[in-house]
Amino acid sequence: MAAAEERDAAAASSLAEFHASRAGVRGLVESGATAVPPLFLPPGCGRERSTPPTPPRATAFAIPTVDLSLPRSATVPLVRAAATSCGFFHVTSHGVPRGTVASAVAAVRAFHEQPAASRSPCYSLAPVGGVAYSTIPIQQPPPQDGSSSDHRAATAASPLLPWRDSLVVRFGPGPEAPDLGRLPASCRDALPEYQRSLTVFGKEMAGLLSEALGGGGVGAERLEREMQVEGWLMACHYYPPCPEPERVVGSLEHTDPSLFTVLAQDAVGGLQVRREEEEGGGGGGEWVDVAPVAGALVVNVGDVLKMVSNEEYKSVEHRVVIKSSQDARVSIAVFFNPAKRDASDLFGPLPELLTAERPARFRRFSVPEFMRSRRESGHGKSSIDSFRIAAD
Repeated sequence: MAAAEERDAAAASSLAEFHASRAGVRGLVESGATAVPPLFLPPGCGRERSTPPTPPRATAFAIPTVDLSLPRSATVPLVRAAATSCGFFHVTSHGVPRGTVASAVAAVRAFHEQPAASRSPCYSLAPVGGVAYSTIPIQQPPPQDGSSSDHRAATAASPLLPWRDSLVVRFGPGPEAPDLGRLPASCRDALPEYQRSLTVFGKEMAGLLSEALGGGGVGAERLEREMQVEGWLMACHYYPPCPEPERVVGSLEHTDPSLFTVLAQDAVGGLQVRREEEEGGGGGGEWVDVAPVAGALVVNVGDVLKMVSNEEYKSVEHRVVIKSSQDARVSIAVFFNPAKRDASDLFGPLPELLTAERPARFRRFSVPEFMRSRRESGHGKSSIDSFRIAAD
């Protein structure tokens, strides 16, 4: 016990020292680090510096592509096929100006690659004025043996850090609107412009996903009327080159706590999705690289839409692996969620989708209740288990 306590104390001290540097993972690279500190090593991957694990493999597989220049009569079936099969798809001809996307990605890169003295005044684990920049510890799911309280205590003392720095901006009305003066100077024009363009695109995508539900029987405005879809949360991630890329994670496997997410990524790569086995096939499925497609945005279904669709749509696990010891990866995720967020706003499977053969698979829930479950369960599939209705 004493050894474990000493180990936890040492880890807590290392974590505090890392955050006190206010330089993030990028600061480690700038310092010339040639080995990965233990705080970044996942359990089972050599925190004691054993032999490095085998690099993760992924099968070559192209996720679907939806071309929005096609007639809507052709687009809706493509969206439905993608959302009901793998839950991830590229979107081309999306109407967001290529220069707007490129400027946002370039602005995020420029900020993270400034000298540490320029970045460090922005470093904060908690949002200030709707903006936060830091290396965010990974919230790991509890073990399945019931020892969740011990697990939470252990991971709080010795959390896993991703090989990633993040600039998170909360756009929104009233008090949730960001103080744009808090944004790094390099991002003050590009990120708000990108968010405005994504809002237009997100409304169109919500309509397509809605219209595709139930084989077209729900209607394009159904999700908007039910939830008032908004895209206020933006996460700008910077994955520095790593001296030992096979030993770290950009993110652990997780699903998104959203209706859907829209992702812009550069050409470096690293995003992977789990291609699920066919029902009854057994096993956990194989990992698939989401190779960047020039000019395309990536859309993926989140847990909230999975439940509202009564599991018609798939919210699949995904992760980011570090691909390079030379090149940094940049991505920008905008999360689309219900604007109705009071405890009295209840959501569940849409009644239009329920039949005697396919009754409701989830009970009704509020956004605060859902997010509380998410915090308690971590970012794995178990976060929606508490809302599932047991089959008779």
